[in-house]
Amino acid sequence: MAETKLSSVKDKRWSLEGMTALVTGGTRDIGYAIVEELAEFGAAVHICSRNEDDINKCLEEWKSKGFNVTGSVCDILSHEQRKTLIENVSSIFHGKLNILVNNAAKPSMKKIIDNSDEDITIYAATKGAVNQFTKNLALEWAKDNIRANAVAPGPVKTELLGSVMDASEGSRAINAASYITGQVIAVDGGYTA
Repeated sequence: MAETKLSSVKDKRWSLEGMTALVTGGTRDIGYAIVEELAEFGAAVHICSRNEDDINKCLEEWKSKGFNVTGSVCDILSHEQRKTLIENVSSIFHGKLNILVNNAAKPSMKKIIDNSDEDITIYAATKGAVNQFTKNLALEWAKDNIRANAVAPGPVKTELLGSVMDASEGSRAINAASYITGQVIAVDGGYTA
């Protein structure tokens, strides 16, 4: 097991020891950075991606760093594959999932009028739906002491790892603040201001 970034008593509030996390689209860009951030702070992480070669490459990298990361193939657009993913994660984590990062997405750069019937759950609409869904979950699950928040990263040039890391650190900050729930936190360097 890798030594975490936690060095002082004050830093212990950031600890994710004993926590479990699922990160969709965890092999690239923001998802990859979030996995590293969660694992560095002690979480056991499971990732999914459509590409098994990408998963295996990442798992080898994380294993060499001592991170507790597992992975499986899943195209989140497939109902059956999502069902299998949840069964796998439930088995691996013995029914306990603390953190879910719905990172996988496929942006559409088409004009609305150019979308086919298959495209109608289009990118912008689904992002708006995720925001409202987050608020609904927060209200419904508050009684069970479960918080639901979303991180909304601004435009990210993925070759600039610093921007990607800012988005993953936003996820960790939300976890450390126990009174934040039902929020969509913009981590965009002030872009939306």
